[in-house]
Amino acid sequence: MSHRLSSRLTALVVPVTTAVVWSVSLEAQGAAKRPMTFLDQQRLRSAGAPALSPDGKQLLYVLTTPDWKEATSQSDIYVVATDRGLPSTKQLTFTSAKNEGSPRWAPKGGWFAFSSNREAPAASANQQQLFAMRPDGGEARRITMAREGVSNYQFTRDGQWLVYRSGKAGEEQLYALAVSAIEAGTALDSLTPTVLTKHATGVGDWRIAPNDARIYYTSADTVDTDEKLRRDKKFTVNVRNAATPTVSLWALDLRSAGYPTTRLTRDTSLAVAGFTMSPDSRYVGFNAVPNNRYKRNITEEGIYADVFLLDTQGNTVERLTTNEEIAESPLSFSPDSKTIAFSASDDLTRYTMKNRRVYVRDVAAKGATFRKIGDLDGDNSVDFWSADGRTIYFNEGFKATQQLFALDVASGTVKPVTSVQGVVTVSQDETSKRFLVNYSDPVTPPSHYTVGTLAELPKKATWVQLTDPNPWVREQIALGEETEISWTSKDGKTVGGVLLKPVGYEPGKTYPLLVAIHGGPAAADLLSFNGGYGAQAYAGRGWVVLMPNYRGSTNYGEAHKNGIVGNYFDPGYQDIMTGVDALIGRGMVDSTKMGVLGWSAGGHWSNWILTHTDRFKAISSGAGTSNWISMYAQSDVQRNRQHYLGDKLPYDDFEAYWSQSPIRYIRNAKTPTMIHVVEGDPRVPSPQSVELHMGLKRVGVPTELFMYPGASHGIPDPRNRLVKSMSEQAWMDYYVLGKGNTFSWRDVLKTLEEPKAEKKVDIKG
Repeated sequence: MSHRLSSRLTALVVPVTTAVVWSVSLEAQGAAKRPMTFLDQQRLRSAGAPALSPDGKQLLYVLTTPDWKEATSQSDIYVVATDRGLPSTKQLTFTSAKNEGSPRWAPKGGWFAFSSNREAPAASANQQQLFAMRPDGGEARRITMAREGVSNYQFTRDGQWLVYRSGKAGEEQLYALAVSAIEAGTALDSLTPTVLTKHATGVGDWRIAPNDARIYYTSADTVDTDEKLRRDKKFTVNVRNAATPTVSLWALDLRSAGYPTTRLTRDTSLAVAGFTMSPDSRYVGFNAVPNNRYKRNITEEGIYADVFLLDTQGNTVERLTTNEEIAESPLSFSPDSKTIAFSASDDLTRYTMKNRRVYVRDVAAKGATFRKIGDLDGDNSVDFWSADGRTIYFNEGFKATQQLFALDVASGTVKPVTSVQGVVTVSQDETSKRFLVNYSDPVTPPSHYTVGTLAELPKKATWVQLTDPNPWVREQIALGEETEISWTSKDGKTVGGVLLKPVGYEPGKTYPLLVAIHGGPAAADLLSFNGGYGAQAYAGRGWVVLMPNYRGSTNYGEAHKNGIVGNYFDPGYQDIMTGVDALIGRGMVDSTKMGVLGWSAGGHWSNWILTHTDRFKAISSGAGTSNWISMYAQSDVQRNRQHYLGDKLPYDDFEAYWSQSPIRYIRNAKTPTMIHVVEGDPRVPSPQSVELHMGLKRVGVPTELFMYPGASHGIPDPRNRLVKSMSEQAWMDYYVLGKGNTFSWRDVLKTLEEPKAEKKVDIKG
């Protein structure tokens, strides 16, 4: 029900005394690998913002390195050759406490631009300016001096202009630098930008047409001067679902004197929410939302939007969909611009959680019915097209993996392209046509690979690895074995999930069990690095970890995903408990030493388990619901919860919501439960956790409630993610294993101390 991402962000961390011991031991002996700690998670580096050169021979990327002690991160730009891979990697920027990002190649190659705060004034430390640099080294050269900094930028494809956006929030305008002047080495104070827009309401989303003739952008129709003034004067009260100005689509003509602009949409009952362009630049597809304060600027606005097609030859607009409570993807165009496609629910008549299908039509067939295609028992979508437009490719989960699939446009059939025991996301570069692969598996942290042809994608051995952000994991860390698992639930249905065995697992020996329940619930745990909630850290401490893809999860078909509609908790609960029984039956788990944790939907099920069984010795519930009646109005999403709980409003059927509320059964609770929530969480608001905490206190169940500062669904800062993880692990140790203390703040503070170099520790001790 809530985003799975937040459950991944909520890292788990073991007491750092362990981490320090291992670190010192390795320095002293340089030998055996050590188990992973939760503090290691905070130090994982990430490679992002990949940018292939126009000829496809080089890749720029940004490597971000966390600084645990300063609670910050620092990023630099690297380049790697796509034919030679990792050995050719070269670091290009070397700033300290400053960040580089958003690298973009000049269309004709030879150099690239990037953004950086390396010369930002102290009063605006995060202000970004643009710099130019060659990939073969040398000093970067600043090319912008925008007063408010640069928010984003793009090159025209012909290589004539570098266009960027800058200005105060809500007042941003577009500017252009002549690429020839940059390449000529013009001094910064002489590198004067051309002002492209002077739009009274500023420039929002924008992009350059493929033929470089126009820039399309969105802009508000009006400025609410009273609203601006009252905030400037520190009257900062927020009005829930406040009315905002309509947003329209505009075009700027790059090839006419004075760069005139034209308003393209004029229906004031609709606000443009996003747009795409056809490769031939003739058509613009856009999504628009009713200009209704209760349907716009809200988390669920996508279900109220529809898809439109603008023909720039005459600026005529065709409405492609007219429905309510159906979310359509942005419009996608085939390479020859003759076919359009979008993805949406299999049922366009009403709100459901049916699988998504792809809808296609000839772009010129105005008013014609779209043809529905895609027979994968999962969500069918559009990521990129084959050159001939006959095949649509998309990335989608399949059981405990994610694969690339091919959808035949003519027949509507879907076939897998890859078959990896891991998580793969494939994209194709528009210019070079090379394929980029983002890949991870149980022993491989996320890394980038490349291939030149589609035929190479199924053969992982042919992939060229381009990034390896965390080689130390491979060199230093002992990992538990992670595999896909299945079992039979109470009703005879097959359920799958991910099983992580302890480091040094011995068959025939029993281990404590941690059940880690993913969020969503329309999500799934995958064969990815470190598993759910940093599971490898528990495996390193001798735990078996079960990550069940219980009823309600994706990747196992529509029936499995919808198996909780109208009966939210029980099917998933039975799936989880039968998975536990299966591991006990295998002689792997000590049934007297079991704990459970989860975040978001994982917190929902943790709370249901708390009030329906006493088989677990400890529970850690993160951002979980306790009372669906109050949760309905408190949260920033309602429609999917209404669907799950019987499809009536709570005000029309209180019993449907109350009977599925864990707090109703609070007198059954026996298990010591720790509760975590962000104070301003919009998705599962903190009063849900407060209500559960009070209930447990009053019925005499040991409980703690940790309220983290912030206004997000996941814990926003690394320091507090560490607190959550360490306190949670200590809770499990104390109540499940009967050792240690529930939590010591000293363990957190130790993570900021320098280890004593002279201290010798036996790695076997």
